[in-house]
Amino acid sequence: MNRKTVGYGEFKRGWPIVLAAFLGVGLGLSPLPFYTVGLLAPELAREFGWGIGQVFFGITVMTLTTLVTAPLTGYLAIRFGTRPVAVASTLLFSLSFMAFALGNGSLTMYYLTWVGIAVLGAGTLPITWTRGVNAWFEERKGLALGLTLTGTGLFGVIAKPYTAWLIASFGWRGAYVGLGLLPLLVALPVAYLLFRNVDGDPQQQRGARTEVTGLTFTQTLRDWRFWLMAAALVPISFALGGPIPNMENILKTNGFERSQILGLTAFIGLSALTGRLVGGWLIDRFWAPGVAFVILCLPGISCWLIAQGHMTQTTALLSIVLIGFAVGVEYDLLAFLVARYFGMRSYAQTYALLYCCFAIGTGFGPAVFGWSFDKTGSYAMVLAGASAALLAGALLLLGLGRYREFDKS
Repeated sequence: MNRKTVGYGEFKRGWPIVLAAFLGVGLGLSPLPFYTVGLLAPELAREFGWGIGQVFFGITVMTLTTLVTAPLTGYLAIRFGTRPVAVASTLLFSLSFMAFALGNGSLTMYYLTWVGIAVLGAGTLPITWTRGVNAWFEERKGLALGLTLTGTGLFGVIAKPYTAWLIASFGWRGAYVGLGLLPLLVALPVAYLLFRNVDGDPQQQRGARTEVTGLTFTQTLRDWRFWLMAAALVPISFALGGPIPNMENILKTNGFERSQILGLTAFIGLSALTGRLVGGWLIDRFWAPGVAFVILCLPGISCWLIAQGHMTQTTALLSIVLIGFAVGVEYDLLAFLVARYFGMRSYAQTYALLYCCFAIGTGFGPAVFGWSFDKTGSYAMVLAGASAALLAGALLLLGLGRYREFDKS
């Protein structure tokens, strides 16, 4: 049986897993707050007199919390099964996200709400969903992960106009409720019906066929590739995570009108969606670190272009598309690299720990960008730093070497 036939069989059997994971990731903790805070931040700043940096610091608080909750989620997925963790967390994340609507001007309460969604929504992170996809696919692993993680790109397309409509129609409080209803009404029913446990889960169902292979978690921590990957992820995630929530303000400071800004920022999601699909196809066929190097150098050029100021609409569009495309590749690339270099034996713990490294950059990026603007009135300096960070991270990934081959066990 050739690889094409095997790949078709994988999708015929595994499409429910991909669909459920697609919605779970797209409407989960990773993209929902990240893609909407840029539009909600000015509303909160105007309502309560907060600085932009103070509002974006909520992303940092969430990130610091996920440094604890993400590894714990990996443990719970192994202990109780992937499906119950994902389903329960989707419900709790939805309810906790709507709690932002109860804000009363207290920064402490605001930050505690970010802690709450990070604790209760950690099971909606890609850790759980990609564990299922990785276990059900082998020949088309990269494409399956790419399709799964297009959820973030697709939501990115609709998130900003949907949030803008909610704010205009119901105010910022109504916007938080409307956004929180999405995982409750869309992702939760599909996950409950279609998402199944994977090999190694205590509640494993019939039909899974992949044998558990790879390094133990202890072996992984002793492997230099793990630490090289961790070192690369921090600057990459900082440089990609910082500009996106600030993009509305970046464009505003460059003289763009609100209608132009909404039109341009919609391309973040569109290009991320494209990046998921194209990136998944590429890493199935070519060496993933090499693909990552090429793709990550593109947003480095974007950050440099934006830092120059006085952008034309064409320059702004090109820069946004290049950043969005790279963002579209990042999560499925991480899941793919973990599976190829460390295997599935300790996938949840390994992915969780590397996700923490990724989250450090993503969490601090928006706040650092916001603080830089508050202090200097410009994003030029921090954008130049982001350009250098992308190049450094991309170069580090080239040191990973050949994929590993794991014996069946």
